Amino acid sequence: MFHGKAVSMRNIRRIALAAIALLGASCGVQAQSAVWDTFNGDLKAQKFSPLTQITPENVGNLKMAWRTHTGDVSAGGRPPIGIHMRADESGRTPTDLPPTVWSATPIFVNDTLYLGTPFYRIFALEPGTGKVKWTYDTHAVLEALTQPDLKNRGVAYWQADTPTPGEACQKRVYIGTMDAKLHSVDADTGKPCADFGANGVLDINQWNTENAKWPLSLLQPPTVYKDTLFLGWAGRDWEEQVNPPGTIFAIEARTGALKWTFEAIPKEEQARSGTSNVWASMSVDPDTGVLYVPISSPSPDYYGGERKEGSIPLATSVTALDSQTGKVLWSRQLVHHDIWDYDTNSAPVLVDIQKDGRTIPALVQSTKQGFLFVLDRKTGEPIYPIEERKVPASDVPGEEAAATQPQVPLPEPTIPDRFPGISSLADAVSLGWCSRKLSGLRYEGRFTPPSLKGTLAYPPTTGGVEWGGGAVDPASGTYVVNSSSVAQIYTLVPRDQYQAQVNNGERAGLYAMAGAPYAFRLETFLNPFGMPCWKPPYGTMSAYDLKTGKLLWRKPFGVVQKWGFYMPAAWGSVTIGAPVVTASGLVFIGASMDSRVRAIDLKSGDVLWQAQVDAPAVAMPATYTWNGRQYVVFVAGGNAILTPRVGDQVVAFALPQAPQ
Repeated sequence: MFHGKAVSMRNIRRIALAAIALLGASCGVQAQSAVWDTFNGDLKAQKFSPLTQITPENVGNLKMAWRTHTGDVSAGGRPPIGIHMRADESGRTPTDLPPTVWSATPIFVNDTLYLGTPFYRIFALEPGTGKVKWTYDTHAVLEALTQPDLKNRGVAYWQADTPTPGEACQKRVYIGTMDAKLHSVDADTGKPCADFGANGVLDINQWNTENAKWPLSLLQPPTVYKDTLFLGWAGRDWEEQVNPPGTIFAIEARTGALKWTFEAIPKEEQARSGTSNVWASMSVDPDTGVLYVPISSPSPDYYGGERKEGSIPLATSVTALDSQTGKVLWSRQLVHHDIWDYDTNSAPVLVDIQKDGRTIPALVQSTKQGFLFVLDRKTGEPIYPIEERKVPASDVPGEEAAATQPQVPLPEPTIPDRFPGISSLADAVSLGWCSRKLSGLRYEGRFTPPSLKGTLAYPPTTGGVEWGGGAVDPASGTYVVNSSSVAQIYTLVPRDQYQAQVNNGERAGLYAMAGAPYAFRLETFLNPFGMPCWKPPYGTMSAYDLKTGKLLWRKPFGVVQKWGFYMPAAWGSVTIGAPVVTASGLVFIGASMDSRVRAIDLKSGDVLWQAQVDAPAVAMPATYTWNGRQYVVFVAGGNAILTPRVGDQVVAFALPQAPQ
C-alpha cells in the first residue's frame, strides 16, 4: 500500500519492469540472462547490475540457494591431505603451504559461473546449483614467491565475435599464477588452448628483462577488450630499492603474441628505482577504446632520496592510454614524490555525469588517502576542484619531500582530514600507553613524511579506500564506497641499526629496502593488548551524488570481531573488498571482518539483510539471473589482514522459489 509521497519514481520503475516481465512471460518471451562477465561487472568498472528482481522491499527474504567448497584453502603450515607440493624449477619442494587470500570475483558468462582459486585452479560451476562442470589445474608452484600468501583475484573471459560452432577455444577463460604464467583454456571444456603461448601457457616472465628480481606475478585477471588482453602484475614490496619497472603488456587474445608494452618508469630512472606497476584492475571506455590504468608508487616505497620529485611523473597516477598502441593520452599524478606507498589501487569508475545542464564523460578514482578524484575522462581535467596544499617537509637526511600535494575537498574525503584522536578505552586499558606512544611520534596532518623517530601515518598504506574501489548507479549518479580508518607508524631505520636488529632476531614489521640508506619498520598503532589506539569508527560506507559532489550519507559499516566477541556496531570494521549496486536500489557487499555479507539500501544506507558465511568475503560479489531467478554470489575466502579466518566457500543467495 502506498502512502502519499512514498510513491517514488523508483517504485514506479519497479512496477513497470515487473509488468514488462510478466507480459514477456505470458507471450512466451525468454528474457536474456544478465551477465557479470568481468572482474568489475563491466569494462567501465561500474560494479552495477540492471537487475531488479531483488528489491529493498523483498531482500529480507533472501535465502541460501546453494554453496560449494573448492578445497583450495590453507591457514599456513603443512598442506592438507590430498595437496601435493610441487617442485620448483630448481627441483626444490617446499614443505609448508602458505596461507591463502581469496579475493576472486565470480564471473557469470556463457551460461557458467567461473572462478579462480588461490591454488591457481579454475572452477566452472552450474549457475543454478553450484555443481562443478569442470576444473582446470595450472600445476603452479604453491609457494609465496612475491607475496606473503597464495593469492588470486579470479579469471577473465574472451570469446570470438562470431564463434564457430564445434570449434575449440572460440570461448576462453584465462588465469594467471604467482610464477608469471598465463593459462588459456576452452570455456566449455576446461582443456588448454594449444594455440596460446606454448600449449596453452604463456610465460610472461620472458619479458621480465630489466631488474628481474622476482617473477611478475599475475594475481589480478587480465582486462579483456575486443581481441586484446591487458596485463599488469604484482611484485615483492618494500624489500629493495631497485625493482622491475611497472610494465603493462598488451597481448593478442588467441595466440598470446605481444602487441605493445607500456612502462611507467622512465629509462633513465630504472637503475635506481622500479615498480610503479599496475597490480589492480583496469577499466576501458568501449565507445572510445581508451584504457584507464591505476599506477602504483615507485620503489623504494618510503624513501625517495635517490628518485627526486618529478623524475617519475606517471607514478601514483591515473593514466589514460590508447588501447591500440599504449600511447599516453593524459595522466594525472595523485601523489607527488610518493613516500607513503599510496598506490593508486583500483580501476577508475567510468560514468557520465549530468552536471550544470550538460553530460560530462567522467571517471571517479578512489584512493588510499580517502580522496575521490572526479575527472573528465577525455582530458583528465578535474570536474570538482583539486587544490595543491602545502604539506610538511621531511627531516630525514637525504630526503626532500614534495612541498605540496593535490587534495580534494569535494567530494568530501571518505576519512577525516586529521587523526581522530586517542581511544579513551584503549588508553585506559593500557594505562596510558597509547597517549605516551603518540607523544613520541611525529604527526603534522596528512602527508607527514616518514621519519627516524617514527611518524603517525593517517591514513597509511592500508587505506582509505582499498583495491576494490567504489560502485555507481549510472541512472541516478549515486556513487557508493566503503572505506577504512586505520593509523599506522612509519619508521625509517638507518642501515647499520637495521642490520643489528636483524642479527638480534628483531624482524617483526621490518623491511629491508635494500640499496637505500634506510630500512623501514611498519607498525599498526595498537596497544599491547591489540586494541586500536585511535577512535572509531574503523570502517564506513559513504554515498555521494556525483551531480553535485555532495555526501548523501555516511554510516559505520561492518563489525569488528575480536577474541570471539562482536564489538559495537557504531565502531564499524576495517574492510577489504568492494560493493555492487543494482538498479533496484541495493548495495551488496561482504568486505568486513565479521564474516557477514550484507544488502544495504542505496538511498538510506540502512542494512536490510545480512547472512553469515565461512570467512570474510574479501572479493566483490557478482549478481546474475538464471532461469528467471536472480542470484547474488559471494566468495568467502578471507584475508589475514582482517582476521586469521580463511575459507574456500562459494555461496549463492536468491529469493525463495514459488511452489510448483
